[in-house]
Amino acid sequence: MSNGEQKTNGRAPREGSEAPGGVQSVDRAVSVLEILAREGSAGVSDVAAEIGVHKSTAFRLLAALEERDLVEQNSERGKYQLGFGVLRLASAIPARLDIVRQAQPVLEDLAQRFDETINLAVVREHYAVNVQQALGSAAVASQNWVGQLTPLHATSSGKILLAYMSEERLDSVLDAAGLKPYTEHTLTSRKVLMGQLAQARQEGFATAFEELETGLNAAAVPVRDHTGAVVGAVSASGPAYRFDKARIESIAADFKAAGERISQRMGWLG
Repeated sequence: MSNGEQKTNGRAPREGSEAPGGVQSVDRAVSVLEILAREGSAGVSDVAAEIGVHKSTAFRLLAALEERDLVEQNSERGKYQLGFGVLRLASAIPARLDIVRQAQPVLEDLAQRFDETINLAVVREHYAVNVQQALGSAAVASQNWVGQLTPLHATSSGKILLAYMSEERLDSVLDAAGLKPYTEHTLTSRKVLMGQLAQARQEGFATAFEELETGLNAAAVPVRDHTGAVVGAVSASGPAYRFDKARIESIAADFKAAGERISQRMGWLG
């Protein structure tokens, strides 16, 4: 092989394979999708600034993704959000996840009994990602949370996932994520958050009162695998006027039992 030839993972490039510039375009396109998943929506200038390209390049990336239905323009002029094409791709993932298969019947039972939105979340880097959802008859179904990345410190499922991390990983995740305020009720004090995480470990239960969205309350319990490690969190959420502290306290025992049922289906014998 001449000095001018390159290898990728120890293999020579195949004939007709992508040039480095093509790989860079793919990397940038994926970055755009991650930005929209994290922020909800963003304009061309926002995307360009975050990935470090000219606005014309960002526009071309968004246009290409829009053509594939992976992004779409929302009602706010000039803003883009994830399109339904992403949901089409994401829908292939839950069927491969054992935790989703084991949790599904329990999630549906909880949705029917509590009449609220039930979500199953796992950790991805320094976010919680919702991998399955079930809706009760009274659930506010204005948003499909499946595939959504949510902040760990501002959600009940996120607090559960944080609570059972090792001290080293917890520090690393919080350092990377920060404590961004989403509402006036979001926890922005690390000391206060650590206190809530200790309580969540003790009680096996976490809550979030209007901390991610004004008017939205939630509660969550852990899901364990066969080793006893917490690998997910099940949350119930609903409007603050209905899913209030008293309502959450009234379902706490049943909710914890449901988390244990999923854990047992995952092989946990504790």
